[in-house]
Order: sequence, then structure tokens, then C-alpha cells
Amino acid sequence: MENLALIDSFSEFKDDKLIDRVTLMAILEDVFRNALKKKYGSDDNFDIIINPDKGDLEIWRNRIVVADGDVEDPNEQISLTEARKIEDDFEVGEDVSEEVKLSHLGRRSILALRQNLISKIHEHDNTNIYKQFKELEGEIYTAEVHHIRHRAVILLDDEGNEIILPKDRQIPSDFFRKGDNVRGIIESVELKGNKPAILMSRAHPLFLEKLFEQEIPEVFDGLITVKKVVRIPGEKAKVAVDSYDDRIDPVGACVGMKGSRIHGIVRELGNENIDVINYTNNINLFITRALSPAKVTSIKLNEETKRAEVILKPEEVSKAIGRGGHNIRLAGQLTGYEIDVLREGAEEDVELKEFSDEIEDWIIAEFHKIGLDTAKSVLEQEVADLVSRTDLEEETIREVISILKEEFEE
Repeated sequence: MENLALIDSFSEFKDDKLIDRVTLMAILEDVFRNALKKKYGSDDNFDIIINPDKGDLEIWRNRIVVADGDVEDPNEQISLTEARKIEDDFEVGEDVSEEVKLSHLGRRSILALRQNLISKIHEHDNTNIYKQFKELEGEIYTAEVHHIRHRAVILLDDEGNEIILPKDRQIPSDFFRKGDNVRGIIESVELKGNKPAILMSRAHPLFLEKLFEQEIPEVFDGLITVKKVVRIPGEKAKVAVDSYDDRIDPVGACVGMKGSRIHGIVRELGNENIDVINYTNNINLFITRALSPAKVTSIKLNEETKRAEVILKPEEVSKAIGRGGHNIRLAGQLTGYEIDVLREGAEEDVELKEFSDEIEDWIIAEFHKIGLDTAKSVLEQEVADLVSRTDLEEETIREVISILKEEFEE
């Protein structure tokens, strides 16, 4: 009965963890053999017969009969007198098989055995979870908010697996309540100790690419290819798409009538502004498209330094740069070129680097970050706008403007 009671508890693990019969038997045998080694010093002469489906467990110790007084190893040898207590016709040299009851192992060993079993099954379970989610890296996954912490949201899927959505992998506008369903990509899976650490991301560019696959049939079917995605999560994104079928308009198919197809993606990403652009190998044309909605007058490329000087009419410059410099930054990431914006009639303008004697280099670099490379490009901006778009103090900006104005007043 004691064997049956223990096996009954093993069956609970089989049902809960969905461990297949062969694996459970292997785990059980391994656990029992460890217990036998501790008790008897060796398990080589033991046979373990397990049938977890029926709840059967038998342990048999095999020993050789030796003459009384000749027992050197009590685990592998048994005296003739002791052997004949089992069956009265044993002779020296014969093999004796004797069943070992769990009670022979001792209460402490049985408790340790059960704890070892739990540990082994959890280890097996964690290994399977790791393998399962490792195959899902880069794929969209949905889980429910279980707990909200300061630096991360803890999610649970339908199987009770824990998934971590760190703060820096969330979209800034994300707001979750317990019980909410959350979509993101499985960004990474690592084994920390014996426990898998599963990280989800909603800020990764791949999340947007996978949303296109989910929401736009032509992308899912391979008729349209997403060539590249760049994002400032929650603010703006640019997606370059292409089609090998000339009859398909990739941008039109992705956006849909009046934005109907892309609307769900935009909503999922916290109203992130998404520009869908036709991909082309013509880099001049690609840069022109990437700077949309600005209209480019001309482009001068430097292939070695991967820089592009883009000439625009003055009224187009702010469109090219975009709010907070987002448009020009993403256009550069999408095309792989560092883009310098110049105005038509630049000969009447002066590059900021010419003022390095009066303006410190790090201040000039702050203006460069938001696409302002010339004196007039700075003077055309509002002071408040420059304060919000750079890391410069208002006083510093006003000093710079004063220096630049003197250049044109002379």
C-alpha cells in the first residue's frame, strides 16, 4: 500500500505537467536509484519496475548466496542462513532476488525522495518551457497582466507561464490593469538557474513588422515584403515595403482605403504615427521618400561617408525635420545615410561650424542633432521650440541667436 500511495502522488504530476509516460518513468527510476545509492552505497544490483499508469512500483535487490561468515559486501551478498529465511532450498552460489519495501529506506529517505522527485519534474518542466519559448523568439504572443511592478509588468499565459514586460520594452503611453490582455513579441528567453526568464517587448521594431504580417493578408501571404522597420516607440515609425508583383501597390495595400488596414496597428501602438514607404534600390529616390511629407529639391550623396546633403525649399525644412527631429532621424535610420538638410539659397546662409570661435562645439552639436546646421535654420525656429527639442537652456539659445543675428546685420 505504501508503494501505491506514493505512486498515486506521482500520477498527480503526470496529470498536472502533462509529462509523457516514458519521461515520467525515467524520472522516477532516476530518483529511486539516487535514494538506493545513498542507502546501500550502490544501485547496480537493483531492478526497479515502474508502471505509473497503474500505480505499480517494485524494487528488487539481487544478491549472491555465500556461506555463513563469508559475507564481505552485505549489499551484493547474503549468507546462506539469511537466504533460507526467504526460501528454504537456496544453495551457495545461487542468486537471490528480494523485494525492497519503501519502508526499508526510512522515513527521512522517503521525504527526501519525494522532494527530489518534485525538483526533477520542475526541472524537466522548465526545460520544456525554455525550449517552447525559444522557438517563439521574434513571434507575437499574448498574455494576461498578473502583477504590475514599478519596472516591469508580470504576465501569465493560459498555461500559467510567467512572462516579463520590462518598462523599457513598453510603449511610453502603455497603461495596463490586472486582467488586461497584452500583445508583444517574445524578445528573448534565457535559463537563469533552472528557471526560464521570458522577456516580451512592445517597443522593438520587429513587433511592428509582425503586426503587419498579422493584420495585412498580402504581407502574411508573401505578396508584399517588409524590407525594414524603424521606430521611436509611441511617437513615429517608418516602414519600407516592396512587392515583386507590379500589379500590387504595396503602400496602398498596407494602408488600406482611408487608412482602414493600418488603423488597428496604429491603435495597438498607442497612436504611433506610421509612414509606409515604397522601397527602392535607388538611394536618391529612397531618401526622398523617407523624408516624406517634405518635398526634396535635390540630393548630393557621399557613398564613402554615407552622408546625404538634401536641398529643400525653406518652407519644407520643418516638415523634413519633423517634431522633435523624429522624421529626419528615422529617415536616416531607414536609408542608412546621415542626412544633412540644407535650404535653397544656402550661399546666403552660414554653416554653424563657422561660428565655433564664438559658440562651443557641444552647443553646435545639439543643433545638429535636430537637423539644424546653418545660422538661418536656427533663426527660423521659435525659442520655445528649440528649448523643447534640444538639451539647451533658454538663456544659452538666446545667446546663440544673438550671435547669429549679428552675422546678418553686419
